[in-house]
Amino acid sequence: MKAGPWSGLWSDSITPAKPVLGCRECFLLVLLKLGSSLLRWTFTHVLLDVLPRVTCPNHPDSILVEDYRAGDMICSECGLVVGDRVIDVGSEWRTFSNDKATKDPSRVGDTQNPLLSDGDLSTMIGKGTGAASFDEFGNSKYQNRRTMSSSDRAMMNAFKEITNMADRINLPRNIVDRTNNLFKQVYEQKSLKGRSNDAIASACLYIACRQEGVPRTFKEICAVSRISKKEIGRCFKLILKALETSVDLITTGDFMSRFCSNLGLPKQVQMAATHIARKAVELDLVPGRSPISVAAAAIYMASQASAEKRTQKEIGDIAGVADVTIRQSYRLIYPRAPDLFPADFKFDTPVDKLPQL
Repeated sequence: MKAGPWSGLWSDSITPAKPVLGCRECFLLVLLKLGSSLLRWTFTHVLLDVLPRVTCPNHPDSILVEDYRAGDMICSECGLVVGDRVIDVGSEWRTFSNDKATKDPSRVGDTQNPLLSDGDLSTMIGKGTGAASFDEFGNSKYQNRRTMSSSDRAMMNAFKEITNMADRINLPRNIVDRTNNLFKQVYEQKSLKGRSNDAIASACLYIACRQEGVPRTFKEICAVSRISKKEIGRCFKLILKALETSVDLITTGDFMSRFCSNLGLPKQVQMAATHIARKAVELDLVPGRSPISVAAAAIYMASQASAEKRTQKEIGDIAGVADVTIRQSYRLIYPRAPDLFPADFKFDTPVDKLPQL
């Protein structure tokens, strides 16, 4: 083989060595090293000077020693205490689930749940060492298993499902707490035997929303649960009967603000829709119609009279009602449209030009 410039790097009988870096690669490598050096110098000489730092007034460059027992920072040169009552946020003990020690040195446990029978004070079964502690695949059978009663375990699962449903529709914590209390009362009475806990939890969430003045529709609850509207409605009636409680009647005003906000309608249209729905109920124009369908029809009429027009489908998607339902309620209030709008409403479309459907 003829000798060449690469004869020292490659051979037919040996593994090729790494190729020599070219000028461009060397230049990029130098830039990377310079960049890292610049960042290190900036952090050392600029950022550390800006950040507040505890130092000894007599020996600023001395190393401070931390006394963990007393919680003091002491100068190693003169012994001056430059910081006291330092809180150690670290763990007091290092504990592991597979530790062979029989005692747990931790002095505090998890938060208690007052809704559970034992306050969630359960026992954790650690990982065993004998053959009976493992299955045929070598996995631990009892690791981290809690000795919790079946009723508490069922309620814990229901509480988790309630929290998940509330999070999906952005409900506050007080709604979750009220729902948990309702579920606990129903579960302990055993008055809804045969009904699934998920259905009971969904119905309790619906009741809690009504009682707290932030009602949600059955369809909204169905959308975040795995239960049908019919089953939630049945559990809703059974729970009210079992607990001997009641909920306030739903009005059109309960949904108007939320629906208009989700549709991006201005305040003037919202106030007009609220006025239209209230007058329609007072004049008994919509007998037998649900407040949700009346609110949707009022929003459609107010938006069509303004510059911010919305279609029946857009309103139906937000309100959870069908287009035909909106049209049926709208036809009932349309003949009295001039009497329904507030006196100070600014029309973009005159009343006589509104859709007749």
